Amino acid sequence: MSEDPYRVLGVGKDATDAEVKRSYRKLARQHHPDRNPGDAAAEERFKAIQAAYDQIGTAAARKEYDQQQRIEEMFARGGNPFSGFSGSGGHGRGSNPFVGKGQGAGFDFSDILNQFMGGKGGGEPQFQQQSRQQRRPQQAPPSQRGPDIEAGIDINLQQALSGTKIEFGHRRLRICKRCEGTSFNSRKACPQCSGKGVESRSSTITVNVPSGAQHGQQLRLKKMGHEHPQGEAGDLLITIRLDAEEGRRWEGGKLIQEVAVTYSTLMLGGAVRIHTPAGKRVQIEVAEGTRIGDRRRLAGHGHDGGPLDIEFILAEPEQVNKNQKEALDRLRDSGL
Repeated sequence: MSEDPYRVLGVGKDATDAEVKRSYRKLARQHHPDRNPGDAAAEERFKAIQAAYDQIGTAAARKEYDQQQRIEEMFARGGNPFSGFSGSGGHGRGSNPFVGKGQGAGFDFSDILNQFMGGKGGGEPQFQQQSRQQRRPQQAPPSQRGPDIEAGIDINLQQALSGTKIEFGHRRLRICKRCEGTSFNSRKACPQCSGKGVESRSSTITVNVPSGAQHGQQLRLKKMGHEHPQGEAGDLLITIRLDAEEGRRWEGGKLIQEVAVTYSTLMLGGAVRIHTPAGKRVQIEVAEGTRIGDRRRLAGHGHDGGPLDIEFILAEPEQVNKNQKEALDRLRDSGL
């Protein structure tokens, strides 16, 4: 079983596409073979990082991966494989709502569509329908509804504060224009939809993001999901992802900002200055004996006046000068 690319790259599934790329660049530099000559473990780690990025490093690849994972999870649960089935999005671009044979999924479009619609798509002999009806008591037909579609859009912190409009490329199943859905679950042939009653069509819609939007907030666009030839359309559920920018990330809904501190400051204490998401410059006191990974919460300095958690990391200089090398030699000799 291949590794989870999100875990390999050290990002959450709610990370923006920009955050995925930043994490990849950081890890790739750290484990690159040129920086670790002759280190087989580093080379293996680098290959895993590259493979993970190939899976989710672009908006299109990430949408395909997320969509495939949802399909596999739904079939693994053993329930209706298209109960709430969704396509994913990113950067305002939609995706193909189904992955068929020849695209790595191993599922047949017609078989999946039949389960999704609750019928055969091409109909069945009338005597078989009558025979089944005679064997089973009559029941009221269940309400038919197309599945919802899930997608994500990335915006920056300023757009979230002020509100914005995003052009969104949207692909979904819609009622066939030729047969108007009448060929579904019947013996009627339709050359345009092959008797499915629906066809995949693309459009561009404008998504209005309200001011004060929060990371992970979900917008529901009624009737903009997949249409059902014998019922109503599902909804489009858009999750807002806020790009926290370089050096920051979201973790369980909390905004985390990394603060690089020298080893001497960590050990002896001191102070560092940071820029908050609001653009303010704030001085942070570093207590003596602070360890890498320690955190401190700054109330009111996060997005839209929320909390900001700072995480201390070690400042690693690319090069050290002669005086610093001599100081390091003395520290090593002292056992530190």
